[in-house]
Amino acid sequence: MNGARRPARLAILLAAAATLTACQRSVPTDGNGLRFPAPARPVARIVASAYSDEQTRDRNGEAERVMDRLAIRPGLRVADLGAGDGYYTVRLARRLGPSAGLTAQDVQRDTLKGLEARLRREGINGVHIVLGAPRDPKLPPASIDVAILSHMYHEIENPYEFLYRLRPALAPNARVGILDADRPTQDHGTPPALLRCELEAVGYRQVDFLRLDPAEGYLAVFAPPDALPRPEAIIPCK
Repeated sequence: MNGARRPARLAILLAAAATLTACQRSVPTDGNGLRFPAPARPVARIVASAYSDEQTRDRNGEAERVMDRLAIRPGLRVADLGAGDGYYTVRLARRLGPSAGLTAQDVQRDTLKGLEARLRREGINGVHIVLGAPRDPKLPPASIDVAILSHMYHEIENPYEFLYRLRPALAPNARVGILDADRPTQDHGTPPALLRCELEAVGYRQVDFLRLDPAEGYLAVFAPPDALPRPEAIIPCK
């Protein structure tokens, strides 16, 4: 009798373990016990520290149009998230001036070292360099008026958790500007409707949208939520 029960009991235990493993994959748990849903679409790998060559982007007026649309001006505290080689960092520094409240953040230590070297070469001082985590920008509370994410949103490991952890760093009346290409995430872009859905799932509200032609892609601007949803209540977009 006991021998007959063991295989059945073992099968139940194995099934329960498989179910638990599947749940852990679909709802990751962070170090604080918060549980966030995984995105229901591919996440692109980080393949380069630069999106495109800077001369082409400047020729197409990308950065100037984006900074104008976001009303970037001296006195604002701006974060370039996923700064990479620093295309936006150096142009933001010039727009904001010598007393700029400018943060350049990335998740790759070597990339940040390269950016620091570039800033030294170009005589740009006072940029606050931050090594972030794949799911957490690691920014101080209420320290940012405008956050810019340029052609990197599709590479964020878990956008729901990242946006959740970004919110405390945003000051009152802050805005989040996201640039991306209108193509599937596995092809290093994000369709605008998917982007809007994923940010709305965390409570962000779209307040502006601009196609960047002749530059590639778009700029979508969001206002952060007054209150964040419970992580377990976030429903992934498809």
